[in-house]
Amino acid sequence: MDLGLTDRVYVITGATRGLGFASAQQLVAEGARVVVTGRSAEAAEAAAAELGEGRAVGVAADNADPAAPARLVEAARSHFGRLDGVLVSVGGPPAGVPVTEVDDEQWRSAFDSVFLGAVRMARAVAAELTEGGVIGFVLSSSVHEPVPGLGISNGLRPGLAGFAKTLANELGPRGIRVLGLLPGRIGTERLAYLDSLADGADGSAARKRNAETIPLRRYGSPEEFGRTAAFLLSPAASYLTGVMLPVDGGARHGF
Repeated sequence: MDLGLTDRVYVITGATRGLGFASAQQLVAEGARVVVTGRSAEAAEAAAAELGEGRAVGVAADNADPAAPARLVEAARSHFGRLDGVLVSVGGPPAGVPVTEVDDEQWRSAFDSVFLGAVRMARAVAAELTEGGVIGFVLSSSVHEPVPGLGISNGLRPGLAGFAKTLANELGPRGIRVLGLLPGRIGTERLAYLDSLADGADGSAARKRNAETIPLRRYGSPEEFGRTAAFLLSPAASYLTGVMLPVDGGARHGF
């Protein structure tokens, strides 16, 4: 099936590795062009080079920086002449700390990066998009059920999902779609780190134990997540908006 992504242009934040990079890879494989961000110019430019000359450009940007959205919109316009959408992906906040021990500064820092940065990015892109545009958020399964050891994420991701649903209602009349992806256990470096925290070793015991709770009995791959993201951002998914889609191998048992 042709996803209709040829020469469409997307901004992907937090895309130097993990789920953001996997999503950028699949978009480029389907013919799209991307602006990818990382906290350092070196990391962003290296990711863009791996994605392919002429198909990607890397820009140093911190999601917490109020000036970042305008710079990224301009980068898409100046390098590729258009903007069709954004996928807001941001690294997870600190893990393994009980919420009773998280201080105000840790909450403020995470809020600025995870929540407010995503809101700013969506707001800036929404002002630029026309009919057929799309805004996607990489959230977490914690939108529906708290994840042990991830108190900050559990506090912020559900609120961001509520913002996304509201934005979908507001932008729908303009023909702009808004959606969220809720990754479960996807085999990234971040998840390997979380498993090691739970296991106290290399994480293999935690990985085996967690896989047994997933109907497919395995972790997902970043490539599987990336293919799902590419479809949802593409014109092939033109009648999907306001959805929060679990990408979790069936781990969520509710409807």
